[in-house]
Amino acid sequence: MTSQHPTPGDARPGGRTARNTAAVLQATLDELGERGYGAITVDSVAARSGVHKATVYRRWGGVDGLVRAALEHSTERHWEPELTGSLYTDLLRLVETVTSGFTEAPEREVSAAAVAAAFESEEVAEALRRFMSDRHRRAAVIVTEAIARGEAPRDTDAEEVIRSAIAPVYYRLLISREPVTADDLRRAASIAAAAAAAGTFTGTPGPPTP
Repeated sequence: MTSQHPTPGDARPGGRTARNTAAVLQATLDELGERGYGAITVDSVAARSGVHKATVYRRWGGVDGLVRAALEHSTERHWEPELTGSLYTDLLRLVETVTSGFTEAPEREVSAAAVAAAFESEEVAEALRRFMSDRHRRAAVIVTEAIARGEAPRDTDAEEVIRSAIAPVYYRLLISREPVTADDLRRAASIAAAAAAAGTFTGTPGPPTP
């Protein structure tokens, strides 16, 4: 995850202020991943980025502001889900991507540390909610494409389908700390796709029919 925090007086794109911003926010992410939220300091971010700590304090105010800005900037990175032409396989690719982001990707330590930080800071939690909302919105194309193909009812709540598919993965990764197997991923995608096809994500959910 990376970020941008809009600041009055930013220089032209590619200017010194933009370079300093990028350096500080990347340093924040590096510190978050390596040290964890509780060990980050403005001094350590300033030293790592090469930007004077007075500038860091003035623009971001402190650690919470730095982490928030780093997460907010992440929403500006290009990301789109893989589309395969099938709701099940699209959801499978999505849950595979989520799992990789916490277990194999270079930024895996940052991803886990950002979630942990959200439990310690409401400011960071709000930034994480915005980040996740952005990812849900982008991933929803998986479901809108499926609706167009007739794989789910037209009034399906696309973002709820996405949440349903990835929820079991996040539970294993972040709560129970269990391994996530290929079978787990196939099951999560299959259940969400079947529920969407059955109309589970339309209207107001009620108890199952006997």
